[in-house]
Amino acid sequence: MIKTEGLTHIHLVVRDLNRSVRFYREVFGMTERFRVGPNMVFLSTPGSRDLITLNRDEAESANAGKNGGIAHFGFRLVDRSQLDAAIDAVERAGGRLVSRGEHAPGVPYAYVADPEGYVIELEMPMRTRRARGRTALMPRRAAGSALRGRKA
Repeated sequence: MIKTEGLTHIHLVVRDLNRSVRFYREVFGMTERFRVGPNMVFLSTPGSRDLITLNRDEAESANAGKNGGIAHFGFRLVDRSQLDAAIDAVERAGGRLVSRGEHAPGVPYAYVADPEGYVIELEMPMRTRRARGRTALMPRRAAGSALRGRKA
């Protein structure tokens, strides 16, 4: 097994670099880390070590917005009550709502698309709890109930 620090970045081919930079700044508060030449920008989420590389590559522009077998990538919202506001921010910045629902009761999600057409999942924060030697993921609301009922 290779030991890593986790997923580090995703590289997106875009047709309009300025529009894409504006979208990720306005919707996710991403900040520019650096540029490589006039056509490639590296953005990161405040307080994290992730990167999205936006690349306006004329040779690859026909592939912009195409997923190449990757269905989507996701951002976890800090505050689960902000899903509607996040969808509104996406739409104001030129993106669109693709679908929304619940993965399980109390676990809402939304799929949105950026201006190029890349699909992004907006997911809710989850808590973990230990149960019989294994870790289980659960929605924060359910996790709080389960943890309150646990004996110390």
